[in-house]
Amino acid sequence: MEYLYILQQAIVWVITIFWLYQLLISICSFVKLKDKPMLTNKNHKFMAIIPAHNEQSVVGNLIESLKKQDYPKELFDVYVIADNCTDRTKEISEKAGAIVYERNDTVGKTKGHALKWFLAKKIEENADYDAFCVFDADNIVDKNFIKNMNKKLCQGEEVVQGYRDIKNPTDSWIASGYAIFYWMMNRFYHLARYNLGLSPLINGTGFMVKFDVIKPNGWKTYTLTEDIEFSLQRIVQGKKLGWATDAIVYDEQPVGFKQSWSQRSRWTVGHIQCMERYTKDLANSVKDKKTLVTLDGLLYIVGSIPMFVITILLLVVNAGLYIGDSMTKAALIQNYLMYIIPTFLFPIITGAIIIKLDGRPIKPMIKGLIFYPLFLGSWLAINFKCLFKRETKWDKIEHVRDIKINEVI
Repeated sequence: MEYLYILQQAIVWVITIFWLYQLLISICSFVKLKDKPMLTNKNHKFMAIIPAHNEQSVVGNLIESLKKQDYPKELFDVYVIADNCTDRTKEISEKAGAIVYERNDTVGKTKGHALKWFLAKKIEENADYDAFCVFDADNIVDKNFIKNMNKKLCQGEEVVQGYRDIKNPTDSWIASGYAIFYWMMNRFYHLARYNLGLSPLINGTGFMVKFDVIKPNGWKTYTLTEDIEFSLQRIVQGKKLGWATDAIVYDEQPVGFKQSWSQRSRWTVGHIQCMERYTKDLANSVKDKKTLVTLDGLLYIVGSIPMFVITILLLVVNAGLYIGDSMTKAALIQNYLMYIIPTFLFPIITGAIIIKLDGRPIKPMIKGLIFYPLFLGSWLAINFKCLFKRETKWDKIEHVRDIKINEVI
C-alpha cells in the first residue's frame, strides 16, 4: 500500500503541474501586444486550395465567398481538388469560377494525400505563387481573409492559422459543443501562445503557408490529422506558427451524434498516430534546442492521450487504496469528485465566459452550454475506445446547410 500511495502522490503532482501550466498559458490570452512590424509592403500572390470529395451542396458557397475577397483579383486563384468525386462538384466549382484538378486514387483518400498530390504538381510547374491557403469545402470565408493573411506574410510569418469560427453553432447541442470548443481553443490555446511567443497549431482549415516552405520536400504528412502533424513538423525544427484573429473562416460542424462520434474518433486516432511518430523527435528537439516552443509542443502531444491514461491510472490507484483499507470511502469519493466536477462543471463556466468575452449572444447557446459536459464526456469515451480499437476508415460528413457568407456576417 505504501508504494500505491507514493504512486498516487506522484500522479497527483504530474496532473496538477500540467493543468497549472495550461492555466497560466491561457491567462496570456488577455495580454494585448503591439502588432508586429511590417518587413515588406506588397500584395503577394495566393492560391486558395479546396480539397473536395462529393461536396456539390456546399462548395459553391465557399468559392463565392472567396471571389468576394477584398484583395486584388489578379493576385489569387481558387483551386478545387475534385478528389474521387462522383457528383457534380467539378461542374459546380468550374461554374463558380474555380480551377478544378480531378484526382482519382482509391487508396490514398485523405485530405493529406490530396494536398500532397496537388502541391507536387504546383512545385513541378514552378507556379508563380507566394503562398497558399487551405479550406474545407463546407467553409465560407470573411472578405478580409486573404488581405489579413497577406499582412502576416509581410510581417515575416511563414505558416499562419486563421480564426476558425462556426457557421451553424445553434443547429444542435452537438454543433454547439464544437462551437464552444473551438471558441475556447481560439482564445485560450492559439491566441495565448501567440501572445507569449510560443506556437499555435494548424487547426484543420483556414490556414496559410508560404509556398517556399514546402518547395524543397513537398507536403509530407502521413497521419489522419495532417494539420497537427504539419504543425509538429515545424515545431520539431524549432519554428513557431503564426495566428491571425482577423482572418476568419466559418466552418460547418456535424449536427448528429453518430457523425460527430465518427469524426472525433478519426481525430483521436490521428493524435495517437502523431504521438507515436513525433514524441521522440519532439523530446530530442527539446534536448537539442532548449526552447519553450519545443517544450510546449512536447507537452501538447503528451497532454492528450497520455494525460488521459494517467488520469485513469489515478482513479484506479485510488480504488486500490480504498480496497486495501488505506483510504476511507469518504476520501475516495472526495478524490473522484476532484476530477469529475472540474471535468463536467467547469466547462459550462468557461464556455459561458468565452461567449461573453467574444461578445456573442448567450441565449441561443444555453442548450449547448448545458450539454457541453456531455459533449466533452463523449470525447473521453472516444479516447478510451481508441486506446483499444483504432478505426482509420474515413467516413464522409454530410454537409447540407446552404449558408452563404452574407448570412453569417
